[in-house]
Amino acid sequence: MSVIRDADSRRSETPSGVMTTFASPTQGGASCALWRVDAKPGVAGPQHGIDTEQVWSWLAGGATVELGDERFAVGAGDTVVMPAHVLRRVVADEQAGFTAVVTAAGGARALMPDGTDAGTPPWIA
Repeated sequence: MSVIRDADSRRSETPSGVMTTFASPTQGGASCALWRVDAKPGVAGPQHGIDTEQVWSWLAGGATVELGDERFAVGAGDTVVMPAHVLRRVVADEQAGFTAVVTAAGGARALMPDGTDAGTPPWIA
């Protein structure tokens, strides 16, 4: 068993938000990654795919999730299961932004819309 203290959580900041890794293969030796996303109001993440399923649960605020050809408005208490290899983008609520907790297989790789492998994001590694 590994205990990862709050002070040891890894933070990665991008233009889309701050990802705080709670556990991952390189943080506690977990086979899956678990992280929090804090997105500022109105921020849109990049359109991309992931090579494995992700599960997102919203804790606060809201967002519009673009998943393939579908769009969903989500808010606190909602969970979205995002299948592997489906293009997605998450757009934070214009007023509140959002906080979500996400899990995926450790080492999951991001894929650009043209299929280019963008590697493993640091919050999943």
